[in-house]
Amino acid sequence: MHRFLLQKLQRLQSAQLILLGFAAMILTGALLLMLPVASREPYSVSFLDALFTATSATCVTGLVVYDTASCWTAFGQGVILLLIQIGGLGVVTIAVLLALISGKKIGLMQRSVMQDSIAAPHVQGIIRLTRFILCSTLLLELIGALLMLPSFAAVFGAARGSWYAFFHAVSGFCNAGFDLMGVREQFSSLTYFSEDLMLNAAVMLMIVIGGLGFLTWKDIAEHRLRFREYRLQSKAILSTTALLLLLPFCYFFLVEFRGLPLRARLLLSAFQAVTPRTAGFNTADYSAMSDTGVALTICLMLIGGAPGSTAGGMKVTTLIVLISSALSVFRQRKDTVLYGRRVSDAGVRDAAALLLMYLFLFLCGSFLLCGIEAVPLKLCMFETASAIGTVGLSMGLTPTLSATSRVILIVLMYMGRVGGLTLIFATVARQRNGSGRMPEEAIPVG
Repeated sequence: MHRFLLQKLQRLQSAQLILLGFAAMILTGALLLMLPVASREPYSVSFLDALFTATSATCVTGLVVYDTASCWTAFGQGVILLLIQIGGLGVVTIAVLLALISGKKIGLMQRSVMQDSIAAPHVQGIIRLTRFILCSTLLLELIGALLMLPSFAAVFGAARGSWYAFFHAVSGFCNAGFDLMGVREQFSSLTYFSEDLMLNAAVMLMIVIGGLGFLTWKDIAEHRLRFREYRLQSKAILSTTALLLLLPFCYFFLVEFRGLPLRARLLLSAFQAVTPRTAGFNTADYSAMSDTGVALTICLMLIGGAPGSTAGGMKVTTLIVLISSALSVFRQRKDTVLYGRRVSDAGVRDAAALLLMYLFLFLCGSFLLCGIEAVPLKLCMFETASAIGTVGLSMGLTPTLSATSRVILIVLMYMGRVGGLTLIFATVARQRNGSGRMPEEAIPVG
């Protein structure tokens, strides 16, 4: 039986193994959260609610039907944090770590799956890269916890503050958005600390670093400030990320929070510019935000972070490739060029397919929720974008949703975390490219 299952697994493609790995982890987490010891009121959590929470944690989303602090015990919170860590690093990364610890040999198939899991350019050096990822993650999360500790210890005491600092450091770095602030007010996120400079800076730092991607860290570690020596992917990620942080900050500062004192205005604008990049924490009430601010946040949630990172969304590289492709059309150039390098036609097609898939899922999910729940479309679009982008921001709709709508969000969170191309490659059989090509005929567009 064991040999039969092993043979079946070996026949699966990398994308299919990634899908199964996440699904298995979600199911395991749901069963653990259903244990009486996991919730403050034993047997009060249904399987669907446990599955929703486990999916949200493993897919590092942050949408919840129950407040994390008031519903779950220390054991339940520990399960959620473990799911966040595994989901942020990737199930495959954790599996490789366990294999390395046990001394097992990592075969070519496992290396190939690892390559697809973290969006590495090639298999060579993948184990060394895995060690770098794990060591860097633990170090950065420890630094984040130490930076957050003074703020939490001042409010909750040293012991409890240490747990809160560690929990939020991991949740922030993994771009999960789960918080324990329900002890003050349920579903309040970090609004209590909206003017705490140290905590805001630490959380934003964790979110940005986690969303840059593992390969970008490696470029920064190896080449420091020599930007020209970075690989094209890292250049595109860093420049696009900087732009996606600066422009929303300017909007929030000049429009949404213009009536507030300067300190609060700066902190709120900066945090709300950072957090839609799949983080899920918030220091402002989104239900009180203008329609323009909500629409901007939805766009940022759909874009997400970098490939091979703890963030979700269709990815910043997808956006910059599509913009570069459009500019090449406007300038009547044959090739899509980015930082002096030609982007392959396959890369442009993949980016277009991802955009279409995310928009399709986003619109379908929004319309289904709106039809089922009979609530304003704006609320449904916000929750749907938060789910498919694995963000976790909410306008308060998720806890009130029916079972059918929760299932829809579960599916969207799962699709958003495993990645668009992974989902496509796992479910659609690859066609072998023959030597012949179909006849060509022009079709007008635009």
